[in-house]
Amino acid sequence: MSPILITTLAIGGLGAICAISLALAAKFFFVKEDPRIEQVVNILPGANCGGCGYAGCADYAKAIITENAAINLCAPGGCEVMENLARMMGVEAVAAEKKVAIVLCGGDSTKAPRKFKYNGVADCNSAAAVNGGDKLCKYGCLGYGSCARVCPVGAIEIKNNLAVVHPELCIGCGACVKACPRGIIKLIPASRSIHVLCSSKDRGPDVKKACQVGCIGCTLCTKLAENEAIKMDGFLAVVDYSKELKNEKVAEKCPGKCIIKRG
Repeated sequence: MSPILITTLAIGGLGAICAISLALAAKFFFVKEDPRIEQVVNILPGANCGGCGYAGCADYAKAIITENAAINLCAPGGCEVMENLARMMGVEAVAAEKKVAIVLCGGDSTKAPRKFKYNGVADCNSAAAVNGGDKLCKYGCLGYGSCARVCPVGAIEIKNNLAVVHPELCIGCGACVKACPRGIIKLIPASRSIHVLCSSKDRGPDVKKACQVGCIGCTLCTKLAENEAIKMDGFLAVVDYSKELKNEKVAEKCPGKCIIKRG
């Protein structure tokens, strides 16, 4: 028998043995998936935005069935998806409060100067890597649109080098929160309307040099806000969104003009 034939038979036999072994292993280790997982996947919108805290709709569906995950975590699906899931699972539909993103900065190119001309990749992470970013305020929005590019529904617009969220379009997925290198995008209850659009932790005089609409740490808003809905974090006024804040005077009387009312 020729060496070529022997080699061919040996390789073929080895391949057959491997194929049989794989087939037996697949049969032996096969785990049948709960058919309800596919049903849940079909109910979910398929956005795969990760806003629910899971890798995607399939992962969330598996968590609902196998881990009893809450059925009200899908922001893009809203009430309709939640109600369909509740009927399928035989549980009560309890809506979670809708959340939307907000950029805690009001310093656009007309109000916040740049410390040098950045001529690199139009990306916030890339800009931040160059001497901490070109914006004089080291806390402010860089405005190169990294958050807008990851938004699955186009809810973020860049105006005068400042990211602005359109709350009526936002689905609260949180993708923009993860994309922001300065951590100034937050998810807040959609029902809240008064916001401090500043993230600077610097003292008042330094804030004034870097931005025309920054918090100067005067604490006036904390005195006007009911229920301690605004507190100081060092020199920065911060809204506690777990508490209602309706006194519009906090915006009217803010000397830094960084508190706004957004419906």
